[in-house]
Amino acid sequence: MAFAAGLLGGLAVWGIWALTHRSPATNLTGCDVPTVASDVLPSVVTLSVSGPSGSGTGSGVMVRTPIEGAGSIQDVPRGRDYIITNDHVIAPQGQPGEIRVTYADGHSSAATLVGRDPLTDLAVVKAQDPSSHARAISVGSTGDLVVGQSVVALGAPLGLTSTVTSGIVSATDRYVRVPSESGTTHHLIGAVQTDAAINPGNSGGPLVNCSQQLVGINSAGAAPGGEGGSVGLGFAIPSSLFAPLASEMIATGTVRHPTLGLQVAEVTAALAQQYGLPPGLFVQAVTSPSAQAGLRQGDVITAIGGQAVRSIDDLNTFELHATPGDSVKVDFSRDGSSHTVSVTVGQAT
Repeated sequence: MAFAAGLLGGLAVWGIWALTHRSPATNLTGCDVPTVASDVLPSVVTLSVSGPSGSGTGSGVMVRTPIEGAGSIQDVPRGRDYIITNDHVIAPQGQPGEIRVTYADGHSSAATLVGRDPLTDLAVVKAQDPSSHARAISVGSTGDLVVGQSVVALGAPLGLTSTVTSGIVSATDRYVRVPSESGTTHHLIGAVQTDAAINPGNSGGPLVNCSQQLVGINSAGAAPGGEGGSVGLGFAIPSSLFAPLASEMIATGTVRHPTLGLQVAEVTAALAQQYGLPPGLFVQAVTSPSAQAGLRQGDVITAIGGQAVRSIDDLNTFELHATPGDSVKVDFSRDGSSHTVSVTVGQAT
């Protein structure tokens, strides 16, 4: 279930694989790791996935609806238990396989896929025969995390179930671009960076605070030059993102992301010099809502919402943070002249 990737934000030339583990658990100041482990492990599962495109193992964590921090999402059933994990865990090589869940008490059950979102590397599954000893975890707020705060990671690195490790929050609000085995790219938005070690098999497992609250879904780890082992760079999808997206999957089976309706290509320095274009994003195709605002094929977008855009990742980051219905200023160049239009953020179908 491992894969290699590049890491943005000054971390280029780092190998990334999407699976998490920690070095032996220790008591960090202010955090009773044994108590956290005892309380959280009944919420942690190991996922075994097999299919025609590949097989592997990963981790997941059980939550109960409505999920704390999800906001108001219609048609979410109340009092139901679901398992949140990573998309790359349930879809080896990009294709979902047969899923089996193993709980901390050893009980095993087949599971069904409720919904998946490859863009943010999230998925939700439901066990057909849950363990009677399993219990849903409480979800905390990523916004309350501070750098240096103790956290605990749990999961099944290398297939070793019920593994518990500890570390600190190294940074918050990271953007990590993670290419997958299937050739697509996962975008970790607002990720929690931790010095938790990252090893194959722990993807989808929980990152919790010392109050036993779920604050992140462990998703990616880095090692120099794609080597094995960890160098203390782990990343988790924050509760501010997974709570609403998982709830939407539970309610509808899918996720509809905000969109500006643009298909673009980056204007490299060489292209800018050759064709006399400004740095930005060359519009290859445009649909509603940008088409309604007057943008055309051949325009070069230079800024969105007052922020310069230079890469497709800049556009993806804006769209993933946007809210449908919001109005945003888009600056662009057309035939050598600068223009600005207001675009109403839409929702992908």
